This record gives sequence, structure tokens and C-alpha cells, in this order.
Amino acid sequence: MIKLCGFAASNYYNKVKLALLEKGVEFEEQLVWTDRSPALLEKSPLGKIPYLETEQGVLIESQVILDYIEAAYPAHPLIPADPAAAAKIRELITFMELHLELVARELYPQAFFGGTVSEEVKSRAEKLLRRNTKAFARLAKFAPYIGGSEFTMADCVALVHLPLVAMTTKIIYGEDMLADLPVREYTKMLGERPTVQKVNADRKANQEVMLSRK
Repeated sequence: MIKLCGFAASNYYNKVKLALLEKGVEFEEQLVWTDRSPALLEKSPLGKIPYLETEQGVLIESQVILDYIEAAYPAHPLIPADPAAAAKIRELITFMELHLELVARELYPQAFFGGTVSEEVKSRAEKLLRRNTKAFARLAKFAPYIGGSEFTMADCVALVHLPLVAMTTKIIYGEDMLADLPVREYTKMLGERPTVQKVNADRKANQEVMLSRK
């Protein structure tokens, strides 16, 4: 049985976990903190989570893991069979991660962890996020799912990233930069799915454990 390793407070961990649950793949979870211990670096050379233990070896990088799961467990597909439609879903995933989440991630130390981010970083991130959210509005469908009428891998990504981006911009800039998009209604709709309810419940429980470790 494959083993998902990491912690449930991580959005990248949860995008993989949600995909596994949606596809009905049997898996185990192993709690691993990013302590950069020799044991962790042996499995994940950059000390990042999640990583996936399979019979063939360890896989790192969340999107690589998702693509592996989709290929290895073809039942309940999360990517359309049509190549063009599949590319559009992957386009959404790449855009959300490179141009929204990774930009906002530079602000997380101040938004969530009691740190401080320089004014230069905040200014650069603001310019990028304002531009990128406008571009994202032209790509996202919300009809009702992020890529159209069917739940796909892009929804596993959107669910864990978009609320974080919205929350981060509101905390740092006093403005939710995704407010013009129906993100709240969308996440509320997804929250009716049992798989999402489990992911959210486990995330909240793990956040409490993480805070108690400080």
C-alpha cells in the first residue's frame, strides 16, 4: 500500500490527500515534520513534504505525485481523456501554483507565523498578485468547478491554495485580492463533499498539534 508522508496542515500535502480520497485509492498516512533530519533528507533531499512511498520507491514534488497517482490508479479519473481538455486542467494547476500560491507564499512568514517580511518583498508580491489574479479570472471557470462542469485535479489544487491566497492578501494588504471571484461560494460547495470534509477536519486537528510543538 502506498504511504503519504507529511503533515495535514500543509496545503501541498492536502492536494495529494484529496486526490487519493476522490479516486478511492487505499493509502496510509505517516506524520513527518519538516525538521531536515537525516532520515527525512534520505527520503526527500530538500526536506520537503509531501513525499509518497511506493513499492517502486519514493516520489517527491506534489504535482509529480498527483500525475503518478492518476497514471497508476486510472479508476475515477481526475484528468479528462481528451488531450486538449487535459492540458487546460494542467494549465490551471500550473497557473495557480506558480503565479498565485508561490507568490503569496513569500508573505506567509508574516501572515501566519509571527515573522516579518520586508517592504520590498511585500511590494513585489503585491504587483505580481494584482496582475496574476486578473489573469486567473480569465482562466478559471467556476462552472461550477474550477475547470468546468466536472470535478478534476485542478479542484484538488484550487481548494487548498485559493483560500490561502485570499487570506494572505487580506492580512497583509487589508484586501482579499480574489474577492471578485466566487471563491467563497466555490469552497463552500466543495465543502459538501465527504472527502473535503475529512481533509478539512484532519487539517484543523493537525494545525493544533503543530501549534503545540512551538
